[in-house]
Amino acid sequence: MTEPEVLLEQRDGLGLITLNRPKAINALNHSMALAITDALRTWADDDAVRTVVVTGAGERGLCAGGDIVAIHADAKNGANTADSATGRFWRDEYVLNALIGRYPKPYVVVMDGIVMGGGVGLSGHGSHRIVTERSKIGMPEVGIGFVPDVGGTYLLARTPGEIGTHVALTTARMSAGDAIAAGFADYFVASADLPALLETLRSETADIAIAKFATDAPESAVVAGQEWIDACYSADSVEEIVARLAAHEAPEARAAAAEVLAKSPVALKVTLRSLRGARTAPNLEAVLNEEYRVSIASLSSHDLVEGIRAQVIDKDRTPKWSPATLDEVTKAQVDAYFAELGEQELGLVAPEVA
Repeated sequence: MTEPEVLLEQRDGLGLITLNRPKAINALNHSMALAITDALRTWADDDAVRTVVVTGAGERGLCAGGDIVAIHADAKNGANTADSATGRFWRDEYVLNALIGRYPKPYVVVMDGIVMGGGVGLSGHGSHRIVTERSKIGMPEVGIGFVPDVGGTYLLARTPGEIGTHVALTTARMSAGDAIAAGFADYFVASADLPALLETLRSETADIAIAKFATDAPESAVVAGQEWIDACYSADSVEEIVARLAAHEAPEARAAAAEVLAKSPVALKVTLRSLRGARTAPNLEAVLNEEYRVSIASLSSHDLVEGIRAQVIDKDRTPKWSPATLDEVTKAQVDAYFAELGEQELGLVAPEVA
């Protein structure tokens, strides 16, 4: 008998969710998203559940992201609409992201190890987000010709200064200190203390239990570089961002320019527009609605298929982007990613405040 891909347990006032695909670093698929959604909706109205706790099986990480091999298969085979398997997965995944963002009970998520893409969607919108010395958190989408989703642009757009723009366009991995400084996490707990923390949550409230184990977060490298980050990434175009990075005296800035230029040119431009729009969006639901349009459009793009091929399928790490340069990306090509979907819109609406 194979174990379920999501382990669910309810006892001692806790609703425990364990992502259980350790060999795949708990990559999220459609059935997992549905199982988590069902559990959260059930527990929201269950007085026996005081706190929800989310962890990942194995030692490598909470969640490496969505199952991009399946996404690649859909995109390559022309299954590129909202009705495709991937389109339906994203719809339910984004509904889950919104549910987490509005969850009425403490949602404690242990962001130990690798937390990428869809893993950020499962964690970044929670109420009590814990990182450890092993945490590596990021939104790597532009490296595979995709655009940050799962509410990622909402989080990235709300970081101090332009840190989120830097993380998005370079696919930089954030440490525990970076994640807390950037607003992706709340508490630092040493990984050795996690078993004791999880045990204490059975008898204490989330706030009290975490306070017993949380310590000062390590210093943040991205905050240390915020002066050059803000100066360079505040530009209105990717071309100008790259020019400022390349001309800056900080070696880290020049290294970042090379990182950006290695990514999908069209994905970079769509991402910058998404981030700027998310910055003024009224709520998470509005951002997810736009991310869904962008994601569905990405399914028809050359770069998503090519990016996953180069990074995950063939692993030659030499994607052939089209258009190949930033200058070749037209406004019409970028605009197409934001086209409305008519009856296939995600259509999330923020609840009215009483």
